[in-house]
Amino acid sequence: MSGSYLSGIFGASPIKPLQEHMEKVVSCVSELIPFTRAVLEDNPQDRTAHHQNIIDMENEADVLKKELRLHLPSSLFMPIDRRDVLEVLTMQDMVAGGARDVAGLIVGRKMQIPPSMSQGYMALVKRCIDACTHAHLVIRELDELIETGFGKVERERVGGLLTDLDVIEQDTDEQQVILRGELFKLEDDLHPVNVMFIYKIIDETGGIADRAQRVGSRLQLMLAR
Repeated sequence: MSGSYLSGIFGASPIKPLQEHMEKVVSCVSELIPFTRAVLEDNPQDRTAHHQNIIDMENEADVLKKELRLHLPSSLFMPIDRRDVLEVLTMQDMVAGGARDVAGLIVGRKMQIPPSMSQGYMALVKRCIDACTHAHLVIRELDELIETGFGKVERERVGGLLTDLDVIEQDTDEQQVILRGELFKLEDDLHPVNVMFIYKIIDETGGIADRAQRVGSRLQLMLAR
């Protein structure tokens, strides 16, 4: 990424690189779908390939994060604070990190999701990705929000997206409760250590939606100022 390119972007706004970072984050997290499918189908070759894709995209997102931090001016001639940009960026980075952690734990321990939980777990993964995609929609609205001077109509539109994001995150909480209940019924038939790590996988997967929701919460604080 050249300095002239960054200068051109940051001369106008830091929003575009923030959006590009979130786009890469969503791509990273979305790779959990084929990764999870490979895990459930006990396909080690595809599992390894998709795990590597997640690592690569998380690294690419990390490069974008570092570039944004490095070139972000100390003061912005915009109706948003530099600190807000950096905090949103940090939370976006945590979303990609969550996907990497989930995939890494599953691969590192060669974990299997019990067949009776496979459908529910895949549904949780997809709903967590819905949360990330929705957070991305909110980030994409920042251009319009700033151009309209945080106008009422655009604020209401973004507020509606943030409300939807909260609903999605609540859905993932409920899905986790159901999965934990199903796992509880299987505890006597599984190795205790495996049970412990499956609980951890459920929590870490749901944490991806939690982190996406925090991106929205940070933006909500920006709107409240």
